Amino acid sequence: MVIKVFLASSSGSTAIKKKQQDVLGFLEALKVDYAPLDIACNEDNRMWMRENVPVEKKPTNGIPLPPQIFNEESYCGDYETFFDAKEDNAVYAFLGLPPPPGSKKAPVKQEEAQEEVEDEEAKGEDDQPVSEGEEDLGSEEEEELRQLEEEEEAPEVTEQEEEDE
Repeated sequence: MVIKVFLASSSGSTAIKKKQQDVLGFLEALKVDYAPLDIACNEDNRMWMRENVPVEKKPTNGIPLPPQIFNEESYCGDYETFFDAKEDNAVYAFLGLPPPPGSKKAPVKQEEAQEEVEDEEAKGEDDQPVSEGEEDLGSEEEEELRQLEEEEEAPEVTEQEEEDE
């Protein structure tokens, strides 16, 4: 499977040029096989790209701008969706390619999700109402504090009584 990246070699837009360079540079860094297809010099490439970008993915003017990315005949996305996949570390899934050996795969994500659920449950335990045994401890401590306060107040009264006499 070859990734097809539709580009405009003679684009006057620096934004488009930067986006194209970003896509190609990232694919090269990942050592992904791709074919850059120029839409500026090749009318067939331009027409094929425009016809094969899904209607819901086309901009309001109906003409998709490069870079547009395909896996053979299957549309992957434009620069924005590529960028989102890159940020989410999901470029291989975005491209419809199997991840390279030794990389994280979907089951690991499921395990991470399970760990998050377990962490949430552990946090939930802290947020739960205090059990009866803990209430008793709280009550006992409060009672001890009351007794200490009363004992502290009692000697003061006694001292005042002694002064009055």
